[in-house]
Amino acid sequence: MRKFFVRSLSLSKRRLNENCNNMLKIGVLGAGHLGKIHINCIKQIEQYELVGFFDPAADTAKQVETEMGVKCFESIDALMDAVDVVDIVTPTIRHFECASKALKKRRHVFIEKPIVATPDEANALKGLAEEAGVKVQVGHVERFNPAFIAAEPFIGEPLFIEAHRLAQFNPRGTDVPVVLDLMVHDLDILLTIVKSPIVHISASGVSIVSPTPDIANVRIEFENGTVANLTASRLSMKYMRKTRIFQKDAYITVDFLDKKTEIFRINDEVDEQNPLSTTLTLADGTEKQITFQMPEIQPINAIKTELESFYGAIVHNTTPVVSLDDGINVLKLAYQILEAVDASIAKVKK
Repeated sequence: MRKFFVRSLSLSKRRLNENCNNMLKIGVLGAGHLGKIHINCIKQIEQYELVGFFDPAADTAKQVETEMGVKCFESIDALMDAVDVVDIVTPTIRHFECASKALKKRRHVFIEKPIVATPDEANALKGLAEEAGVKVQVGHVERFNPAFIAAEPFIGEPLFIEAHRLAQFNPRGTDVPVVLDLMVHDLDILLTIVKSPIVHISASGVSIVSPTPDIANVRIEFENGTVANLTASRLSMKYMRKTRIFQKDAYITVDFLDKKTEIFRINDEVDEQNPLSTTLTLADGTEKQITFQMPEIQPINAIKTELESFYGAIVHNTTPVVSLDDGINVLKLAYQILEAVDASIAKVKK
């Protein structure tokens, strides 16, 4: 499945070029920081006709309309009535309202992460999507990060996974806990590479500057024996988005921020001619060779690529790379972690 995903990206791009005449009209809800990035990316995708956008903040809307040359609609309904696809880039608390309205109008929906604010909203949204019979893709953009795409063919059966996602403080995003703001990226990657039921979750977190946890750590144990340790913070002095994957035959690092992937493989056979290798002699005299590899990273725009892939899913009637169920599963796991965090905080206060 993972190898198929890597191949399907290039295949979908070829298919996109073959279907240039089958344009889809698209509109964007939300013209904030991320909304403007989406607008700019859509303008570069010739298979979409960017009809316009809507943002409730009049000053922002006027500025974006002038600077980006994109029509601002007077209402959400007016925009939705003019498009085939709705791209939702609003604050999380408005995701359900916007997505449910789009689905009732039978519009295809691309919705930024996290999919909605609560599991109850997620379940309701799934029902609306099934009734509408349209495509829904969730914006877990790290799936399209070129560093992760390069690492995927090397990922087999992880034994231990460690992820750190650290960011400097930014008021944007503090309307939700750090688990929903930042950690969801790594939760999506985790559920993508570990196909096994979760058997235990333990977590802790603290609120420093906002009403909800700004720092969180979680240990997740899977039925197949895989253990994952994830940390997220929005109060760091530096940025870090790095995941380390340990498996029987390899150690893999994925730097989502700097777009780098490193593969350290362990081989029983020693090739002394390999300049990028180190030989280890164990206590019993057995020799093992560690080889180093840095896969080539393709210079792609992850947001543009995920929006292109959504077009492909619509016109070819295939399941989106990040499906509605994927987004719901990540959200439900995030809430399990938040419950564990609350339990940990309550225990400390006793």
